[in-house]
Amino acid sequence: MALPAHAQQVSASASYIVSLGGINIANVSVDLDDDGQNYRLDLSANVTGLGNLVSSGTASADASGSSTAPTLTSRTFALETHANGDDFNVDIAYQGGNVTAFQVQPPLDDYDRVPIERSHLSGVGDMLSSFVFKGGALNGDLCDRSMHIFTGVERFDIRMNFAAEDEATSPRTGYQGPVILCAIRYTPISGHFTTSEMTSYLAKTDRILAWYAPLGQTGYFIPYRMLVTTAMGDLSMVLTQMRY
Repeated sequence: MALPAHAQQVSASASYIVSLGGINIANVSVDLDDDGQNYRLDLSANVTGLGNLVSSGTASADASGSSTAPTLTSRTFALETHANGDDFNVDIAYQGGNVTAFQVQPPLDDYDRVPIERSHLSGVGDMLSSFVFKGGALNGDLCDRSMHIFTGVERFDIRMNFAAEDEATSPRTGYQGPVILCAIRYTPISGHFTTSEMTSYLAKTDRILAWYAPLGQTGYFIPYRMLVTTAMGDLSMVLTQMRY
């Protein structure tokens, strides 16, 4: 399935359902706009929650940067969440793959956190743009990548490798056709809490998977499904609608 290597002008959107243990806990929508040189991603999420496991609330994020290279290059990233009556905000500025400024409100307690060093803020991207791919074809090469991500709170690495060619067939999803399955390894670098059971689990597990689908003929590829196996059941995000 040969596709253009670089998108010229793209205006697209995708919708997802997030579930935990088979129970829907969130609806997520993502908009992508690319004028051929610069891109913008906008995400909004409504979390319905799940008892004491997941708090209900809302989240929004946006990222922007250059789209002229084979991979998206971050310039800005902003995140805002609201849950249990509390607001949390992150703002990050990047230049040439390096973080030039970032702010977190309210500030996090540094007790028991792995310190973020200046060297950890070089050669990084944001957590939203990193999972939107550009490529020439739907094949295993899409999965062959290492991503260095800074969220404003944590710095971690993601290593992706090709796992399998697959087919999306469910009529309940937003795409039917060939997909590529990527296996993901997560490596925490800094900013995480040393006692975090979730961080420790993610670093050890080999059950983080992502299936990628083509965004029409735009030259972009987006997640069709993402899956993390947890002690509470599978945490899954599935594409329900795609427009371009």
